[in-house]
Amino acid sequence: MPDLAHLLPFALIALGMGLTPGPNMIYLISRSIAQGAGAGMISLAGVALGFVFYMLCAAFGITALLFAVPYAYDALRLGGAAYLLWLAWQAVKPGGRSPFQVKDLPVDGPRKLFLMGFLTNLLNPKIAMLYLALLPQFIDPAAGDVLSQSLVLGAVQIAISVSVNALIALAAGSIAVFLRTRPFWALVQRWLMGTVLAGFAVRMAMESRR
Repeated sequence: MPDLAHLLPFALIALGMGLTPGPNMIYLISRSIAQGAGAGMISLAGVALGFVFYMLCAAFGITALLFAVPYAYDALRLGGAAYLLWLAWQAVKPGGRSPFQVKDLPVDGPRKLFLMGFLTNLLNPKIAMLYLALLPQFIDPAAGDVLSQSLVLGAVQIAISVSVNALIALAAGSIAVFLRTRPFWALVQRWLMGTVLAGFAVRMAMESRR
């Protein structure tokens, strides 16, 4: 088991990343608005499976392989920072759009909703960065079995992310209406989102290998 000194900071980072829009959130919001909260929940189940896939890959050694390859960590870290900066620019640029702006999506059946949720998460660079670069920094070999620590941290991240995304998907319609009828708050939401993403990007770019 990770100790609280590692578990709580990791949980806070997982919460912060869960609250910052990315491909998962944008897809779930759009799906919930276009097809209803039920479709959003089915899509979220696919997203959750993607989290489990990443967690198991990280826990069973892909992270160790990554750190064994020279410069792979730095390449992933800087690539992730660049991706977050791109997301930040998309949020604040003139004509940028909020993830709560409605996107037209076709009506899909449960199987396709689940599969699209899974693939959206599997191809999400933010989640790859979380598991392959951030999670290992909160594992202390001196605290016990590394595999167990990885699984516990991964389970905490999944629980936080699924809970946050479920609440957002269920409330997506109401939030979209609120922001559409109040342009000022829509602008505030975009700039707040962009600032948070840029802050994560700068912090990630300045971190060194541990």
